[in-house]
Amino acid sequence: MVQKVAVIGAGISGLTSIKACLDEGLEPTCFESSHDIGGLWRFKDKPEPGRANIYRSVIINSSKEIMAFSDFPPPAELPNNMHHSEVLQYLRLYGQAFKLMQHIHFQTTVVSVRQRLDFDATGQWEVETEKREGQRETIVFDAVIVCTGHFTKPHLPLTDFPGIESFEGRYFHSWDYRNAEGLHGKRVVVIGIGNSGGDIAVDISRVAEKVYLSARSGAWVVGRVGEGGLPGDLIGTSRMHTVLENLFPSWISTRVEKKLNKAFDHKLYGLKPNHGFYTQMPVVNDDLPARIISGRVQVKPNVKEFCGSSVVFVDGSIIDKVDVVVFSTGYNYSFPFLPSTLQAKSGYRLRLYKHVFPPALSQPTLAVVGFIRGFGAVNPLAEMQARWATRVFKGLTTLPSEENMIKEIEKDTITMHKRFACSERNPLQVDYIPYLDSLAELVGVRPNIPWLLLKDPRLALQIFLGPCTPYQYRLTGPGQWAGARQAILTQWDCKPLVHRCKISHNLSPQFPFCTICKYKVSIAVIKMK
Repeated sequence: MVQKVAVIGAGISGLTSIKACLDEGLEPTCFESSHDIGGLWRFKDKPEPGRANIYRSVIINSSKEIMAFSDFPPPAELPNNMHHSEVLQYLRLYGQAFKLMQHIHFQTTVVSVRQRLDFDATGQWEVETEKREGQRETIVFDAVIVCTGHFTKPHLPLTDFPGIESFEGRYFHSWDYRNAEGLHGKRVVVIGIGNSGGDIAVDISRVAEKVYLSARSGAWVVGRVGEGGLPGDLIGTSRMHTVLENLFPSWISTRVEKKLNKAFDHKLYGLKPNHGFYTQMPVVNDDLPARIISGRVQVKPNVKEFCGSSVVFVDGSIIDKVDVVVFSTGYNYSFPFLPSTLQAKSGYRLRLYKHVFPPALSQPTLAVVGFIRGFGAVNPLAEMQARWATRVFKGLTTLPSEENMIKEIEKDTITMHKRFACSERNPLQVDYIPYLDSLAELVGVRPNIPWLLLKDPRLALQIFLGPCTPYQYRLTGPGQWAGARQAILTQWDCKPLVHRCKISHNLSPQFPFCTICKYKVSIAVIKMK
């Protein structure tokens, strides 16, 4: 019987996995190699090898309603799209509200995770850890949840760029970038037009003499600000939109692309990609078009080679006297502490059933949470994975046979490769709402819209026509939350300085949260304490 669970990593996925364990009556022990929570969202003045890093100007792409934990709406005082420091603040509030911090062992690195000799009978694991001072310890756990993410190992493909070894300027990966300090008046080339590449090009362009953004295949660019000033991801992310997208994929994609080109013509700006909008994750950037039209950022094709201080592009154009090159070329994923048998691949992705469970284990007591990507925030995806995984650990839901899981993985991989532009750098992508619903069905929390139409038509219409916010998965079933309905009905009230909840709050004696809906009433109260 599973009771003791090791959680590896205390970022978003790790925190929500700790909570999922507690909700199911399990005993989680979380191992975090750094001195604090937050993972990716904890800014570090100096890069820390083996850990995710972000630059000082990072703003989260998803709005707070979309990226919220399903039973913990972000405080009203926080902006709709949060700075990384505010995301970390939200995570601290989440950890405090559900008493997660006491389960975390900081500055403790997991060195290896091994099956015990009697694994077929017990499903137990030996987890070897190492403290900062070097002391090692091996502890037996009934189950393990891996939450280490996939932004820790920078991909720097120098062999693809002839002449880089004799480049006279400085070059580094975007993982090393913190801010534009030291780049005043410089000529900078940024290679890669993912979200990091776009952000960094804009950031540097405010101080550099010139920034050249090298885009091998182009990208669709969307803004955080949508119609009427509302968060852009609250629009076009409904269940109805998903139904239409599945019925008329080409028409919906063309419609979205026309709308984006109406804002600014991607072909005119040198950004038009060869792929459709839903084939690959778009670049979320409100400032890039303005930096391009003002000449501060110039879009260039792929780099052919380096010659001294010059950069030669595939179209034959040359930029001389380049001072700095930033490689925004993605990451390789790595789980060095796991046995190689658990790291088998299906296509580019890990061979995991529903991107969570290795199918070959005789006992389903190891889960990977948060190694996922879709057109939406990772928080709800990781949270739903954790809720499902812990119920599998408890034996409350079962997995199919190994044979059937492998068949489904292979079928899913083929479908994913046809639909999305998968690669070593983008190993997997899921249809956001269908994936959430598939796990929610297994957990027993998928909203029943036909039933709601009869019982609560106002709520049913919001669920079907409005944005798919995580609160929908707390209306019923295990982990039901009394504040879910109110959170859904007020999700359009996006003013960051106005409390949106209309119910009368009952404050907790320990934290300024409503004991009914868990809504945060005032950050100031916590600060005063």
